[in-house]
Amino acid sequence: MAVIHRTTLSPTKLELLTAWLPTRPWYVGPTRPSLVKSGGFRLDDPRGEVGIEFMVVTDTSGAEPVPYFVPLTYRGAALDGAEDAFVGMTTHGVLGKRWVYDGCHDPVLVAQLFALLDGRVEPQAQSVSDMPDATITHSGAGVAPGVAAARATDGPTGTELTARAVTLHVNRVLHPAADAPEGVQGHVSGPWRTPEDTEVRGVFAELRTA
Repeated sequence: MAVIHRTTLSPTKLELLTAWLPTRPWYVGPTRPSLVKSGGFRLDDPRGEVGIEFMVVTDTSGAEPVPYFVPLTYRGAALDGAEDAFVGMTTHGVLGKRWVYDGCHDPVLVAQLFALLDGRVEPQAQSVSDMPDATITHSGAGVAPGVAAARATDGPTGTELTARAVTLHVNRVLHPAADAPEGVQGHVSGPWRTPEDTEVRGVFAELRTA
């Protein structure tokens, strides 16, 4: 069970993401973003070593707000071979130095995301310890059982996680949608809030078979 500490981060997550987002191929803003936290959830690392968070942040710098889905991991040491996925370093008021990574390139997050699709783990509230998050819906049990590793490829619309005969498309730019697209074998969906404080829902990730 992940323990949520009520403490400080320096720099903050939003400060790290403000510098990092424009370097991504799926970033659509023309300028430096102005970010607000809009939602998200967490998953637990079975070993209790890596923090796993799925953030929704909204860029309000342009004419229209743009919500982004940003899976992140927080580690107590650098992840070997993940230099391209490094978001930045922050100092946690309780845990000390934390190395922050794009979670789609972190094997711990990827394994737990596939476990969520398979129904083997439960989504957790973003800001409360030991609290399941019933607002996160997911399906895909039996489609990709036991997946523990995947090849991650970033593109203009998101990140493809390819493992065995399945591909999980992680939507980085979010759009409100009532249901998952036709033809998917699994999905993860959830809510976020607009800058006007209206709750909307959309699909965070779509699982397809080859």
